[in-house]
Amino acid sequence: MILAVLVMAGVTYLIRMIPMTFFRKKFKSQFLYSLFFYLPYAVLSAMTFPYIFFSTNNLIASIGGTVVALIAALNKRSLLTVAILACLTVFVMEFFIVLI
Repeated sequence: MILAVLVMAGVTYLIRMIPMTFFRKKFKSQFLYSLFFYLPYAVLSAMTFPYIFFSTNNLIASIGGTVVALIAALNKRSLLTVAILACLTVFVMEFFIVLI
């Protein structure tokens, strides 16, 4: 168990240290700067967005929650507000879909 934790710590440390050893100077290219700035958000979105639609029992409720979350996010609401609104929307939509 301790060996596994040490290996994971070493891998995590290497992933963070290798870029620091190769890129010591600040990027002068605006393209590279923006690429490295937005890349984590793009990867996280690509990994999580498809699973949003399969996280509930009903695809229509998932789409409704996603639409409400996108509208709230575009209106610059906080992350907590967006999450609560999306969850409430899915809950209410699933409740009414079960009644129908």
